[in-house]
Formats: sequence, C-alpha cells, structure tokens
Amino acid sequence: MKKLKVEDLSKIKEKRIKERQLSEAGPYRARIVVHLGTCGLSAGAQSILETFESLVAQHPEAKAYILKCGCGGFCAREPMVQIETLGLEPVIYVDLKPKDVKTIFEEHVLKGSIVEAKRLSPEESFFARQQFLVLRNRGKIDPENIEDYIAQDGYMALAKVLTSMSPEQVIAEVKASGLRGRGGGGFPTGIKWETCRHAGEERKEERFVICNADEGDPGAYMDRSIIESDPHSVIEGMIIGAYAIGSRQGYVYIRKEYPIALEKLNIALAQAREYGLLGDNILGTGFSFDIEVHRGAGAFVCGESTALMASLEGRAGIPRAKYIHTVEYGLWNKPSCLNNVETWANIPIIINKGADWFTQIGTGDVTNNPWGGSKGTKVFSLTGKVKNTGLIEVPMGITLREIIFEIGGGIPNGKKFKTVQTGGPSGGFLPETLLDLPVDFDSLTEAGSMMGSGGMIVGDEDTCMVDMAKYFINFLLEESCGKCVPCREGLRAMHSILERITKGQGKEEDIEALQDLSKVMIQSSLCALGQSAPNPVLTSIRYFREEYEAHIQKKKCPAGVCPDLYEMTIIPELCSGCMVCARYCPTKAISGEKQKPHQIDRSKCIKCNVCYSLCKFNAIKKI
Repeated sequence: MKKLKVEDLSKIKEKRIKERQLSEAGPYRARIVVHLGTCGLSAGAQSILETFESLVAQHPEAKAYILKCGCGGFCAREPMVQIETLGLEPVIYVDLKPKDVKTIFEEHVLKGSIVEAKRLSPEESFFARQQFLVLRNRGKIDPENIEDYIAQDGYMALAKVLTSMSPEQVIAEVKASGLRGRGGGGFPTGIKWETCRHAGEERKEERFVICNADEGDPGAYMDRSIIESDPHSVIEGMIIGAYAIGSRQGYVYIRKEYPIALEKLNIALAQAREYGLLGDNILGTGFSFDIEVHRGAGAFVCGESTALMASLEGRAGIPRAKYIHTVEYGLWNKPSCLNNVETWANIPIIINKGADWFTQIGTGDVTNNPWGGSKGTKVFSLTGKVKNTGLIEVPMGITLREIIFEIGGGIPNGKKFKTVQTGGPSGGFLPETLLDLPVDFDSLTEAGSMMGSGGMIVGDEDTCMVDMAKYFINFLLEESCGKCVPCREGLRAMHSILERITKGQGKEEDIEALQDLSKVMIQSSLCALGQSAPNPVLTSIRYFREEYEAHIQKKKCPAGVCPDLYEMTIIPELCSGCMVCARYCPTKAISGEKQKPHQIDRSKCIKCNVCYSLCKFNAIKKI
C-alpha cells in the first residue's frame, strides 16, 4: 500500500462505502454483524461466528457478508449479533447458541422473517438513553480493517488539523470544548496540552504523548473495550495531540492482562504506518510522529501518571510528589502529555464536529472557566447487582436512577437497590436517596464519590457495606506501592479495624478511628491512590452508619454477609421437604425426610450459602 495523501482518504471512504452498501444491484443484500469483544468471546461468540461463516459460504445466493466487530455493549446478553437486510429494520439477536444460528440465517437472512424467540425486544431500554460519541463506531467497523474506520470519517480530523489548523488553534478548540480527562482526575485537557507545549518551547526540548491504557479498577473494562473495538480512534486522537504539543514520539501503556486489546492495537498501528498515517511525513504534510506500545505488569498504582512514567523508563512503578508536574517534567524529565484511552478517543469527533457542538452535550458552562462543567459523554462499565450489565455511554448529567433502572433494567430477583459505587476502588458508595444525583464530575465529588475512569458497581439489599469497604481497602492495601507512610500504614490499620468489625470484635470507638485515619491519609498521602483510598470507608459510614453500629453493638450483619455474625436456619412453615438443599450441602449439615421440614446442624454448617441460593421457597434464612 502506498503512503496516503490527504485527498486519498475521501477516495478510500467512497470506495469502502460502495463496497459494503446493501442493494439489490450490489454484491450484498445482507450484513451480519458479530460482536467479538472479550465479553462476547467468553460467552461463545467465536462458535457463533464460525457457524455463520459456514452458512454464508454454503449459500452464496444470500449475498451476505459478515462484519466482525468489537464489544456490542450489552454484555449480559452476549453472544449478540445484528442482522441488517434490505427491506427490514436492523434486528439484534441475543443469548445465542450455535443451534440458533441456522434458524436465524434461514428465516431472517434467506427469507426475511424475524426470529422473535431470540430477538432483543424493541421495548428494551438498554440502548435507548445512550449517546455514542466515543463508541460512535460500535457495530460499524472491523477493528482490524483501517478502511472500515476511514469509511466512518476516520482520520478526517487528522487531515483537517494537518492542513488547515495551527497547533495553537487545535489547543484552543480542545480548550473551548470543555473536555476534561476521563481517566479519573477530570483535568481540562486543553490546558494540559497548552502547558506541555509551552514547557517544551521554553526549554527547547522534545515532548512525549502517552496513552494510559493501564485500567486496573475491579469491574472496569471501558478502555479495554474501546481499544478492542475502535483502536484507530485512539491512535488518531494521539496523533492530533502530538501535532498540538509538538511531539514526535508517543507511547501506549497497556495492561498485560489485555491480550485481545493488545492484538487489535498492534494491528491498527501497523496498518496506520502502512497507510502513511504514522511515521515520517504523515499524509504528505511534513509532520512526523510514531507510537510505541509498552506492556504494564499489572500494578494498579501504575495507573497514576508519575508511576506509569517511571515504569515506562524501566524503573519501579512508584509515584513521585505532585509539585513536579509531568506536563513540564515527565517521561525522562521531558514535557509529557498523558491522557487515558477515552480522552484520546474523544479528540477526533471534537475536531470534526467542533467545540460548539460538543459543549451542547453535558452540564455546566465552560465559556470562561474550563473547570466549569462536565461536557460530552462518559463511558461506564455497569456491573454488579443490576439486570443489564454492560458497557454504556451516556451524556454527562444523566442521573444515577436513569442509568441503573432505565438502562440497567433495575435490580434482579426482586431485590431492593441499596448502593452504587462510582469511580473504582477509590470511589464512594452512594445510597438510594441520591439516585437522582446528576452524573458529572462535580456532583459526584460533592457527594463523596468520584467520576473515576468509569467503573459503576451496583449493590442490592444483600450487600454488606462494611464488607464492601473492607474488600476495596484490602485491594488498595495490596496495590499500594508502600512508598509513603500514610498510605502504607493507614491502609493496613484501616483494614485491620474493618476486619475486626466484620468478625464481631468491633469497638464503639472504631468508627471515629476510621474517620481520623481517613483525614490523615487524605491530607498527607503522596499520590491520588492514598488520598482517595478512604472514600469507600467515609461514604459507607456517612450513608450507612447504622450498618457499622449493627456490626459493633448488636454483633449482627444486617445483610447476612459476614459469616461470624449470622446463623443459617430453616423456617419449617416454608420448607417443602424437597431435599435439594440437603443434596447439595457440602458438609451434610442439613437433614430431614422427604416432604417434611428439614433442619440445619449449625455445628457442621460452614455458611457457604449453597442452600440459601438453591431454595426456591425462601425457607432458608440468615438470623
């Protein structure tokens, strides 16, 4: 492939659109979109793909082609396939098995008849409230084919920047958009770029562009899915950023645990170089820039900017004091501009559609204050005790209630909503009374939580807040680099107190001790890991103090989670004597005759909860 010029992008776009257009006269009448993200593949999407490929090969008269895409978003219903045929609206099929494929192909693709049994109901609201900016190419491109991306206006923003905008104009447009970093800090992106450029110009030093793809929050997979599904959007954003700050070298720091994302990224980088979109003299404009991939070893703390840069340099991933700004003295002590995956993916659409268009989405006013609002959309991984788990993109300002109950479908199994944690392990737990809170940077911070990188974990009535706080403090304890005393010793002391409380050994003064420890950590920890680590504890005390008091004063766990604080029992009036619980009890603690109430020998019971989860009559209780 020859190196592209600017005018070649439009030609490739027109050619690709014509090649893939569905028409009676054209080569194709049907498009079969198969989603092959990590979630889909883990649910069996590869076998779905292979079955469709076999049927398409057997039936050339169908004039169908298969588009292999990344994550479809509705992870709870994978494997997921979308069928597009002439004369019919696109139809999404979910929860597929290989045996379903033949029926769908024969009925829908060949005969034009929708298979209702596996169809995603049109009334399903999972996609209704979403707005795709970062995920704009979801279901439209093969991440391994650069021409698919170009057909969706890919690299047009880069061409616009390189041919008609100065670096200062690019920075001004990003500043005017109000885009704030999506990695957790929420720092205005345009100001970061401007500061980095000025530092490089003043010292006449080279500058670096870095993409933080070291996503380590439990339950978070936004960055992974973006790279798996649309790597070129990230690459294009980085090239534009490099032009703006005057950089010739970029790095993507990606987690070792993301093999599929790494594969897609490397393919995309190779194609971009082949097409002249990376390397020397990009698009014949004289601008040169390239990107190198660095694999992280799985340390959560390397998501922090200074620790990440230390790791890139080959040193231990340990943060440094923040009075030295990485935009001025970052990688190898040179000006460095680090943004996360989602932030970079926003850049092309801002350049293409303009800052004025972008600021119409979201909350606040950034006209005179770059910190004055939350503009654009945010990608979240919606997980936990919610029916519709998945990857979602919503406009800033949407409420938690709309996300959890409209997009997420509410709480499964008739349970009651209890809490939602936003912002990852350092985020806060928010109660039912705050369900109508707008989801934006400032509102979440005021409530004691944070936007973070986009993890959102829902808890129901069976969630113990003390146990949840202990879980996340333990995670942070294990991931702390240990460099500073407040974080290292504070987390250890905090975990020890929470452990005692969950074992029924809590003291009246423990709640105050946890709050005091939190204040010290917030004020004196070296980096954001330690400074934000107390959030789960502080918010769980602030909004669910009665649970701490029940654990300490009554020696009871209201949610029935902490094994030392409850006993299993069978309610005789509700027990049908079906013997299912007795059959599956691993310690043979349950006895009783068929069709007669059973009993639990508490001396043998290990509280594994197998019986509790299997009982269809709600006869087993925790007391």
